[in-house]
Amino acid sequence: MGVATASPSARAEGNLTAKVGAETSVFQDSNATTVFTPTLAAGVESPTAGWGVNGRYLVDVVSAASPDIVSTASRRWMEVRHAGNLGLRYKPGNTGFAINGSTSYTPDYLSFSGSGTFTQDLDDKNLTLIASYGLGYDRIGKTGTPFSVFSRDFVYHMISAAVSRVVSSSTIFTVVGDLQLERGDQSKPYRFIPLFSPQDAGKIGAGASPDLVSNLRLQEKPLEQLPLARDRYSLTGRLATRFSGSTLRLDERLYADSWNMKGTTTDGRYMIDLGERVTVWPHLRFHYQSPVDFWKLAYVSNGPADIPKLRTGDRELGQLINVGTGLGFRWALGSAGDKNAWVLTATVDGVYTKFFEALYVTQRLSVLGVLNLEATF
Repeated sequence: MGVATASPSARAEGNLTAKVGAETSVFQDSNATTVFTPTLAAGVESPTAGWGVNGRYLVDVVSAASPDIVSTASRRWMEVRHAGNLGLRYKPGNTGFAINGSTSYTPDYLSFSGSGTFTQDLDDKNLTLIASYGLGYDRIGKTGTPFSVFSRDFVYHMISAAVSRVVSSSTIFTVVGDLQLERGDQSKPYRFIPLFSPQDAGKIGAGASPDLVSNLRLQEKPLEQLPLARDRYSLTGRLATRFSGSTLRLDERLYADSWNMKGTTTDGRYMIDLGERVTVWPHLRFHYQSPVDFWKLAYVSNGPADIPKLRTGDRELGQLINVGTGLGFRWALGSAGDKNAWVLTATVDGVYTKFFEALYVTQRLSVLGVLNLEATF
């Protein structure tokens, strides 16, 4: 979530500005997954000195009973994740630095990450160069089992470079390149993969029911096994332009990785000012991705000695498209002299996802609602 920016009057006076925010989001999909996330954020900055510090804490409460769980005879489950981050930034002039650290915890997953960012303004601040590096460490375990008894280590490096150009008094164009290098076993320790004989594999179609899979699968049911390394590449372009009484923002992201997945994501928002205090915006999003190169709807085996080396049941690694639309609302609630001292923001987004070759589920509908109250002092 974001926190309110400093008011014009506060910036002019050069005083310390304190910012706080509270946000609640709710996610629900047609596969019986519910996520409730309350978040608190706070920050302090000095507009004249160019420094700032901010922090955030959130709790994810996840409840699910998807067809994948039913197919493995597991009960509906609930999990709570705690997460927080702390950031520091310093930019007294044209050069700036920022560092950020974050952590999250569930009974079977522990995560730490940190990053540093360098920013340089050129050409009278009409051109901005940004470079960052981040390092993350995750420990993957099993619920009910201490990490000392079972755990897997997963490490990733995040490298990013961006160029932002002020094209005109009303238009900004930004290009961002990202590279993420992942090392370690990120296979799910709960996900068992059904295997089929060559004769029965052809009987399994997209959306095959748990009963059909159970009747045709072989006795062997190995755990998921993903490659131990993954390199991710993405290139994102953003165009933001201001009209009289409205703002258009367009994003296009191209993605590829070493697992041979390729994807494209297009996102657009058109923000319309309804007076000085209220802004509304429709939101459209389209995403397509190809499957990873080891993806199979039905993995074939000729017996216990013939287990596919790489195997997954994660439909998010298969071919899919999703189409989303939504609406956002921003209301400045402050006094006439400082309208942005209090800001209420609400968004609702719905997404339809089509899975082309996946067991149990061929489509999903999801809704995400977010309510955010921000204050500046």
